[in-house]
Amino acid sequence: MPQDIEFHLPFPSLLSPDLEGARQRNLAWVRGTGLVGEGRSLQWYASWDMPLLAAYGFPYAQGPALDLCADAMAFFFVFDDQFDGPLGRDPARAAAACQQLIDIVHGAAPAARADACSMAFADLWARSRDGAHPGWIARTAHEWEYYFATQAHEAIGRLRRTPADMETYLQVRRGIAGTDLPLSLGERAAGITIPAAALHSPQLRIMRQAAIDVTFMCNDVYSLEKEEARGDMDNLVLVIEHTQPRSRDEAITAARREVDRRVERFQELALEVPAMCLQLGLTGPERAAVATYVDTMGTWMSGYHAWQTQTCRYTSALQIIPATGPGYFDEVLGA
Repeated sequence: MPQDIEFHLPFPSLLSPDLEGARQRNLAWVRGTGLVGEGRSLQWYASWDMPLLAAYGFPYAQGPALDLCADAMAFFFVFDDQFDGPLGRDPARAAAACQQLIDIVHGAAPAARADACSMAFADLWARSRDGAHPGWIARTAHEWEYYFATQAHEAIGRLRRTPADMETYLQVRRGIAGTDLPLSLGERAAGITIPAAALHSPQLRIMRQAAIDVTFMCNDVYSLEKEEARGDMDNLVLVIEHTQPRSRDEAITAARREVDRRVERFQELALEVPAMCLQLGLTGPERAAVATYVDTMGTWMSGYHAWQTQTCRYTSALQIIPATGPGYFDEVLGA
């Protein structure tokens, strides 16, 4: 992990006061669902500190709202690691494994004797939908489908053994990163509903895309060594090196510029949001919800960055799980 690389993310960095409680409850959840086994597996998982990510990314959440976010973060990373092995080099098997989760998104019950990932996700999805606005459910269902479906295309990239062009990389990376989903979870955790006319304004759509990109682009730099060792191709630094071409240091500098451009654009558009809300005739509570939404996006970017510079997931991954074997201790996704 390039420890000396810094990103300037000028957004508040806060922490939920319910972090310690979330840590206890999250460990109970991953063990109860079978998502994480005992012994070394649980020790390795605990070193990631997924509740810390939730507490940083959703500092306004406590209790069940924070638990939903922490459990979702746990699912993302445990699920992602299931493709750091044979499954991640077999696009057809990856697609089949993910289809069972896509079916759950669209209303199917987990199959009899379903794997731990299916059971854990079914629980997350049910809790997410409870009391949610129908528009949020429909939008988030599509985001989950995109996330699951693109895992097979990451597998295709591994077989190709060379990075894709920038446009293709962005389409796949935005899917496998799943970083639109935490933004949607942030809406639920904050208890807000964004009017459709505002949500789909050019300002908020571009800002949301910027927040999505910033999160995974920073992560691509910090996880570069881990991913390169495991043959992952969908990494911004590797794409820049391959397509431009540039040296490693030059590619990392270029990646930082990609992040800086998106952060600057996010800030520029944020200044336009109040006037846009007035033009749309939004009520006071609706304008407040939009303002909170803008804050949640900024907080998520800074929160994810704070977590990923502290977690052991990237600082010691190569020492704990050698690149010669699967990148997980427990096989919890049935293929």
